[in-house]
Amino acid sequence: MSDRAELLEATLDSLPEGIALLGEDCRVVFWNQAAQAITGFAPLALVGRSAPDDLSPLLDRCNACTGSGSGSEGGPIPEPGRGILVHAHHKLGHEISVMARLLILRDGLGMRIGTAIVFHPAECLDALPLGETGEDDNVAASQADLTDRLESLYQDFSHGGLPFGVLWITVDQAHELRGTHGIGACEAMLTKVERALAQGLRPGEYLGRWGEDEFLLISHERTPAMLSQHAQALAGLARTSDFRWWGDRVSLTVSVGAAQVENGGSLVDLLERAKAAMLSSFHAGGNQISRAPEGHSCSPS
Repeated sequence: MSDRAELLEATLDSLPEGIALLGEDCRVVFWNQAAQAITGFAPLALVGRSAPDDLSPLLDRCNACTGSGSGSEGGPIPEPGRGILVHAHHKLGHEISVMARLLILRDGLGMRIGTAIVFHPAECLDALPLGETGEDDNVAASQADLTDRLESLYQDFSHGGLPFGVLWITVDQAHELRGTHGIGACEAMLTKVERALAQGLRPGEYLGRWGEDEFLLISHERTPAMLSQHAQALAGLARTSDFRWWGDRVSLTVSVGAAQVENGGSLVDLLERAKAAMLSSFHAGGNQISRAPEGHSCSPS
């Protein structure tokens, strides 16, 4: 049994993500080397003890102990397996931002025996290129949700998971409609387009607002060519949307940028390539799909 425990500890210590294991009493029972590298806290300072105040946002906010989200930062409690952005403090005092996800540990009878928290630095999170939100809280919330999903998928891909791609979509008529008919008309039109696009979603895909006039679709198409074909079909759904406002009929088109995640590329690079492709479509007159060229300019975080 001791050999198995040593093998397990060695395996967890070899992982690039921080691993914290907590018992039923909420005390730390294991803290791997990556967790020490990220936070500055060594296992000897934590194992057998409750988390220090500097790390309580990480451990409490992830609902690891009480199930009530009693961490000092408050905020939403993630579903098991989902990640959230957490701001804690390094042992040296500076703030660290991590993406953390929660795993409930159960015995053979299904009884909860502890909690695992898996986390990694979110160094590029604030640098992700986003669409303009204005003062729309709903758009900001959608961006946060999409960012969470992108971070999770990117980490899975970095560790051998499935590839994925994104479609950065802007509605060509949105800016003009907002100026001529007002915000209400523009929002109604965007809702119409979103519903049309949703009709073409495939299993496992996710669509959300990425800016005032923009959407982001996360897809698991296996190749850039397949992603572009999918974008063509979605653009067709947007074009056939019949939008009318006070008797005026508005013809709708979208400009789309498609980009596929690449080995050695970062999440920031993926979104920058998708945005550049979308802008290329838009400035070419709209109603077009552009595929981002392969190749990247920065390394994964």
